Amino acid sequence: MINTEKIIIVGDRLLIKPEENLEKTNSGLYLPPGVHEKEKVQGGYVIKIGPGYPVAIPTDDDEPWKEKKSAKYIPLQAKEGDFALFLRKDAIEVEIEKQKFVIVPQAAVLLLYRDEF
Repeated sequence: MINTEKIIIVGDRLLIKPEENLEKTNSGLYLPPGVHEKEKVQGGYVIKIGPGYPVAIPTDDDEPWKEKKSAKYIPLQAKEGDFALFLRKDAIEVEIEKQKFVIVPQAAVLLLYRDEF
């Protein structure tokens, strides 16, 4: 597996290790044959997530001596290790250390499956 310490995912995006020729996931989800033939939907495991959706910070320009505040984010629903079913057309393929991954915005994720509950 790759060293994710060196990777920084920006904004509301997810780094996903896609599953190839997926008919049934390890978690027991079945994908119908029509989905595979059209390749509209793909599944994979979330490797790393971005910080979330940025939120505007109110500015206090009248008090320049105040410490600058760091950016705030609304966190994503996805967590590392989740199985994600996502729209293939919105995925961007990348290769990191000779392994294929996709970067997907959270808006393209249709379903998350998490083993812990």
